[in-house]
Amino acid sequence: MAQDIRIAVTGAGGRMGRTLLRLIAETDGLALAGGIESEGSPHVGRDLGELAGLAAPLGMAATADALTVIKDADALIDFSVPAASVEFAALAAQARIVHVIGTTGFSDAEEARIEAAARHATIIKAGNMSLGVNLLAALVAQAAKALGPEWDIEIVEMHHRHKVDAPSGTALLLGQAAAEGRGISLGDHSERGRDGLTGARTEGAIGFASLRGGSVVGEHDVIFAAENERIVLRHIAEDRGIFARGALKAAQWGQGVDGQRRGPGLFSMADVLGLK
Repeated sequence: MAQDIRIAVTGAGGRMGRTLLRLIAETDGLALAGGIESEGSPHVGRDLGELAGLAAPLGMAATADALTVIKDADALIDFSVPAASVEFAALAAQARIVHVIGTTGFSDAEEARIEAAARHATIIKAGNMSLGVNLLAALVAQAAKALGPEWDIEIVEMHHRHKVDAPSGTALLLGQAAAEGRGISLGDHSERGRDGLTGARTEGAIGFASLRGGSVVGEHDVIFAAENERIVLRHIAEDRGIFARGALKAAQWGQGVDGQRRGPGLFSMADVLGLK
């Protein structure tokens, strides 16, 4: 009989953390290894069952001692902040466990540190963990490849008022897919934050616009616009559960078949879903 995959969760008291705790408790083949919170968080010491809104306590408390939790885990699911995710990646590398990263907003230096950790750990990192978004990215790449530079590409995203980074990780994921479809560098062909007399739009540019307000979970439009016609590819997220379920699927994929964990490396949800 296969052994349950023991999963630890960062930000256990946050919205995504609570969703993950609940899904792990309710999913056959998964077991909760622990919940991590930042030092000084009011959630430290609280029962994880209580945080997840379960009917009964789990007899396991949220803790700021990440190392203690990670050493007993098979996988770590991490929706936190870039600085914390980099440290968690290093701990995952030391423990040789699977690290699923849904955090967004990394600097180039932080990306390099995660790549270094992936030499020793199985790291699955994505700007969005949902199946729908990753299928959308594949469609965006295909459309960008088929349509010439006379088709302008604009990516419009909207999230809740509390989101701190812009463009969203999902918007950047979609922009990267468009750039790869065209065989260009996104860094050299993106336009952001237009304001004032900006001049005419640069041919071949990939534009981004970020909207914030209310409780919107996530909406993304990729617009291909040419003379007299437009193509709009859209994804609407209505519940955070889609991201949590995708992250759990990634953790299971990282464990491999029959408990034979995949080797070290930096992977994406496209790998998990067989889209590459």
